[in-house]
Amino acid sequence: MRLFLLLFLPLLLSKCETTELQEAIDAPHEAYSDNKPMEGVTFVAPPHPFPKPPMPPIQEVGADWIAIVPYAFTRQGQSNVFYGSDRQWWGERVVGIEETIRQARAADIQVLLKPQVYIPGSWTGDLTFPTTNQWERWEAEYEDYILQMARLAAEQEVEVFCVGTEFKKGVVERTDFWRQLIQKVRTVYDGKLVYAANWDAYQNVTFWEDLDYIGVNAYFPLDPATTPTVSTLRKAWQPIFKEMEAYQKSIDRPIVFTEFGYLSVDGCAYNTWELEGKVKSLAINEQAQANAYQALFETFWKAEWWYGGFIWKWFPNMEGGEGYNDRDYTPQFKKGEETLQLWYMER
Repeated sequence: MRLFLLLFLPLLLSKCETTELQEAIDAPHEAYSDNKPMEGVTFVAPPHPFPKPPMPPIQEVGADWIAIVPYAFTRQGQSNVFYGSDRQWWGERVVGIEETIRQARAADIQVLLKPQVYIPGSWTGDLTFPTTNQWERWEAEYEDYILQMARLAAEQEVEVFCVGTEFKKGVVERTDFWRQLIQKVRTVYDGKLVYAANWDAYQNVTFWEDLDYIGVNAYFPLDPATTPTVSTLRKAWQPIFKEMEAYQKSIDRPIVFTEFGYLSVDGCAYNTWELEGKVKSLAINEQAQANAYQALFETFWKAEWWYGGFIWKWFPNMEGGEGYNDRDYTPQFKKGEETLQLWYMER
């Protein structure tokens, strides 16, 4: 595109003002002019309307972004994408999304709308189909879902929209679909776009230039120790940091951690996905979670190419007390919340 503009610059200047031409050239990099980190949390959609305003605790921790995640569903082996059932939680339906955005706006909090597909008993990264016809049926329904969400994002003036999350095999096998989908999204939504790649697959995505950010769900395995120190975690981050820095330079898009987080249990900084199924049997370890947050922020905070990210995850109107969430990813009412506040309130 840049070569085209340079070769035909005189002709273009006769049809548009110089400033408009410059905007056209620089548009994909507009977000790159401001490297203030996105200090975000992933907002868990509630099953029912908010019993009280949900944003004050988010403000208190210093976050100025939330990611809203309305799930669609695909069953294993089926080429369907289901969304919008009355049985879905209120916060995932359009009415709940709109109210969550309204609450965020009132609190001066910006929004990433991040529709995701959930596959019971499986993972989107493993999604694949044996025939082209099956792929095309699934893609048609996924496109309908994403475009519905993109139109909603446009109507609500959402700052950033995510076109997909962790389709590790799909983005390699069906690259043309994703490029075309991004083009269609841009016809209905003019905000910033991101795709959320799994930590081990972001370099396999070939359409970053079509987007505004490189999105990474940053669950990198770092250290298997029960309570790894901040120092050892920072050392474990260094080769990852250098690899990401080099990759970012080659693509020329800022990197956003569309998800990052740690369970508050022993060994949470290593292969955390393997711990999820047995989390209730693991020892609570708030210090391990807090150390992992601290090491991540110390590593990335001052990198000009890193645009922050979104803690996985944050429950609205959550009350304290013993229970599943004491071991879950949320930092609420834990040492990790203090660490998060320290960094998000640092500016």
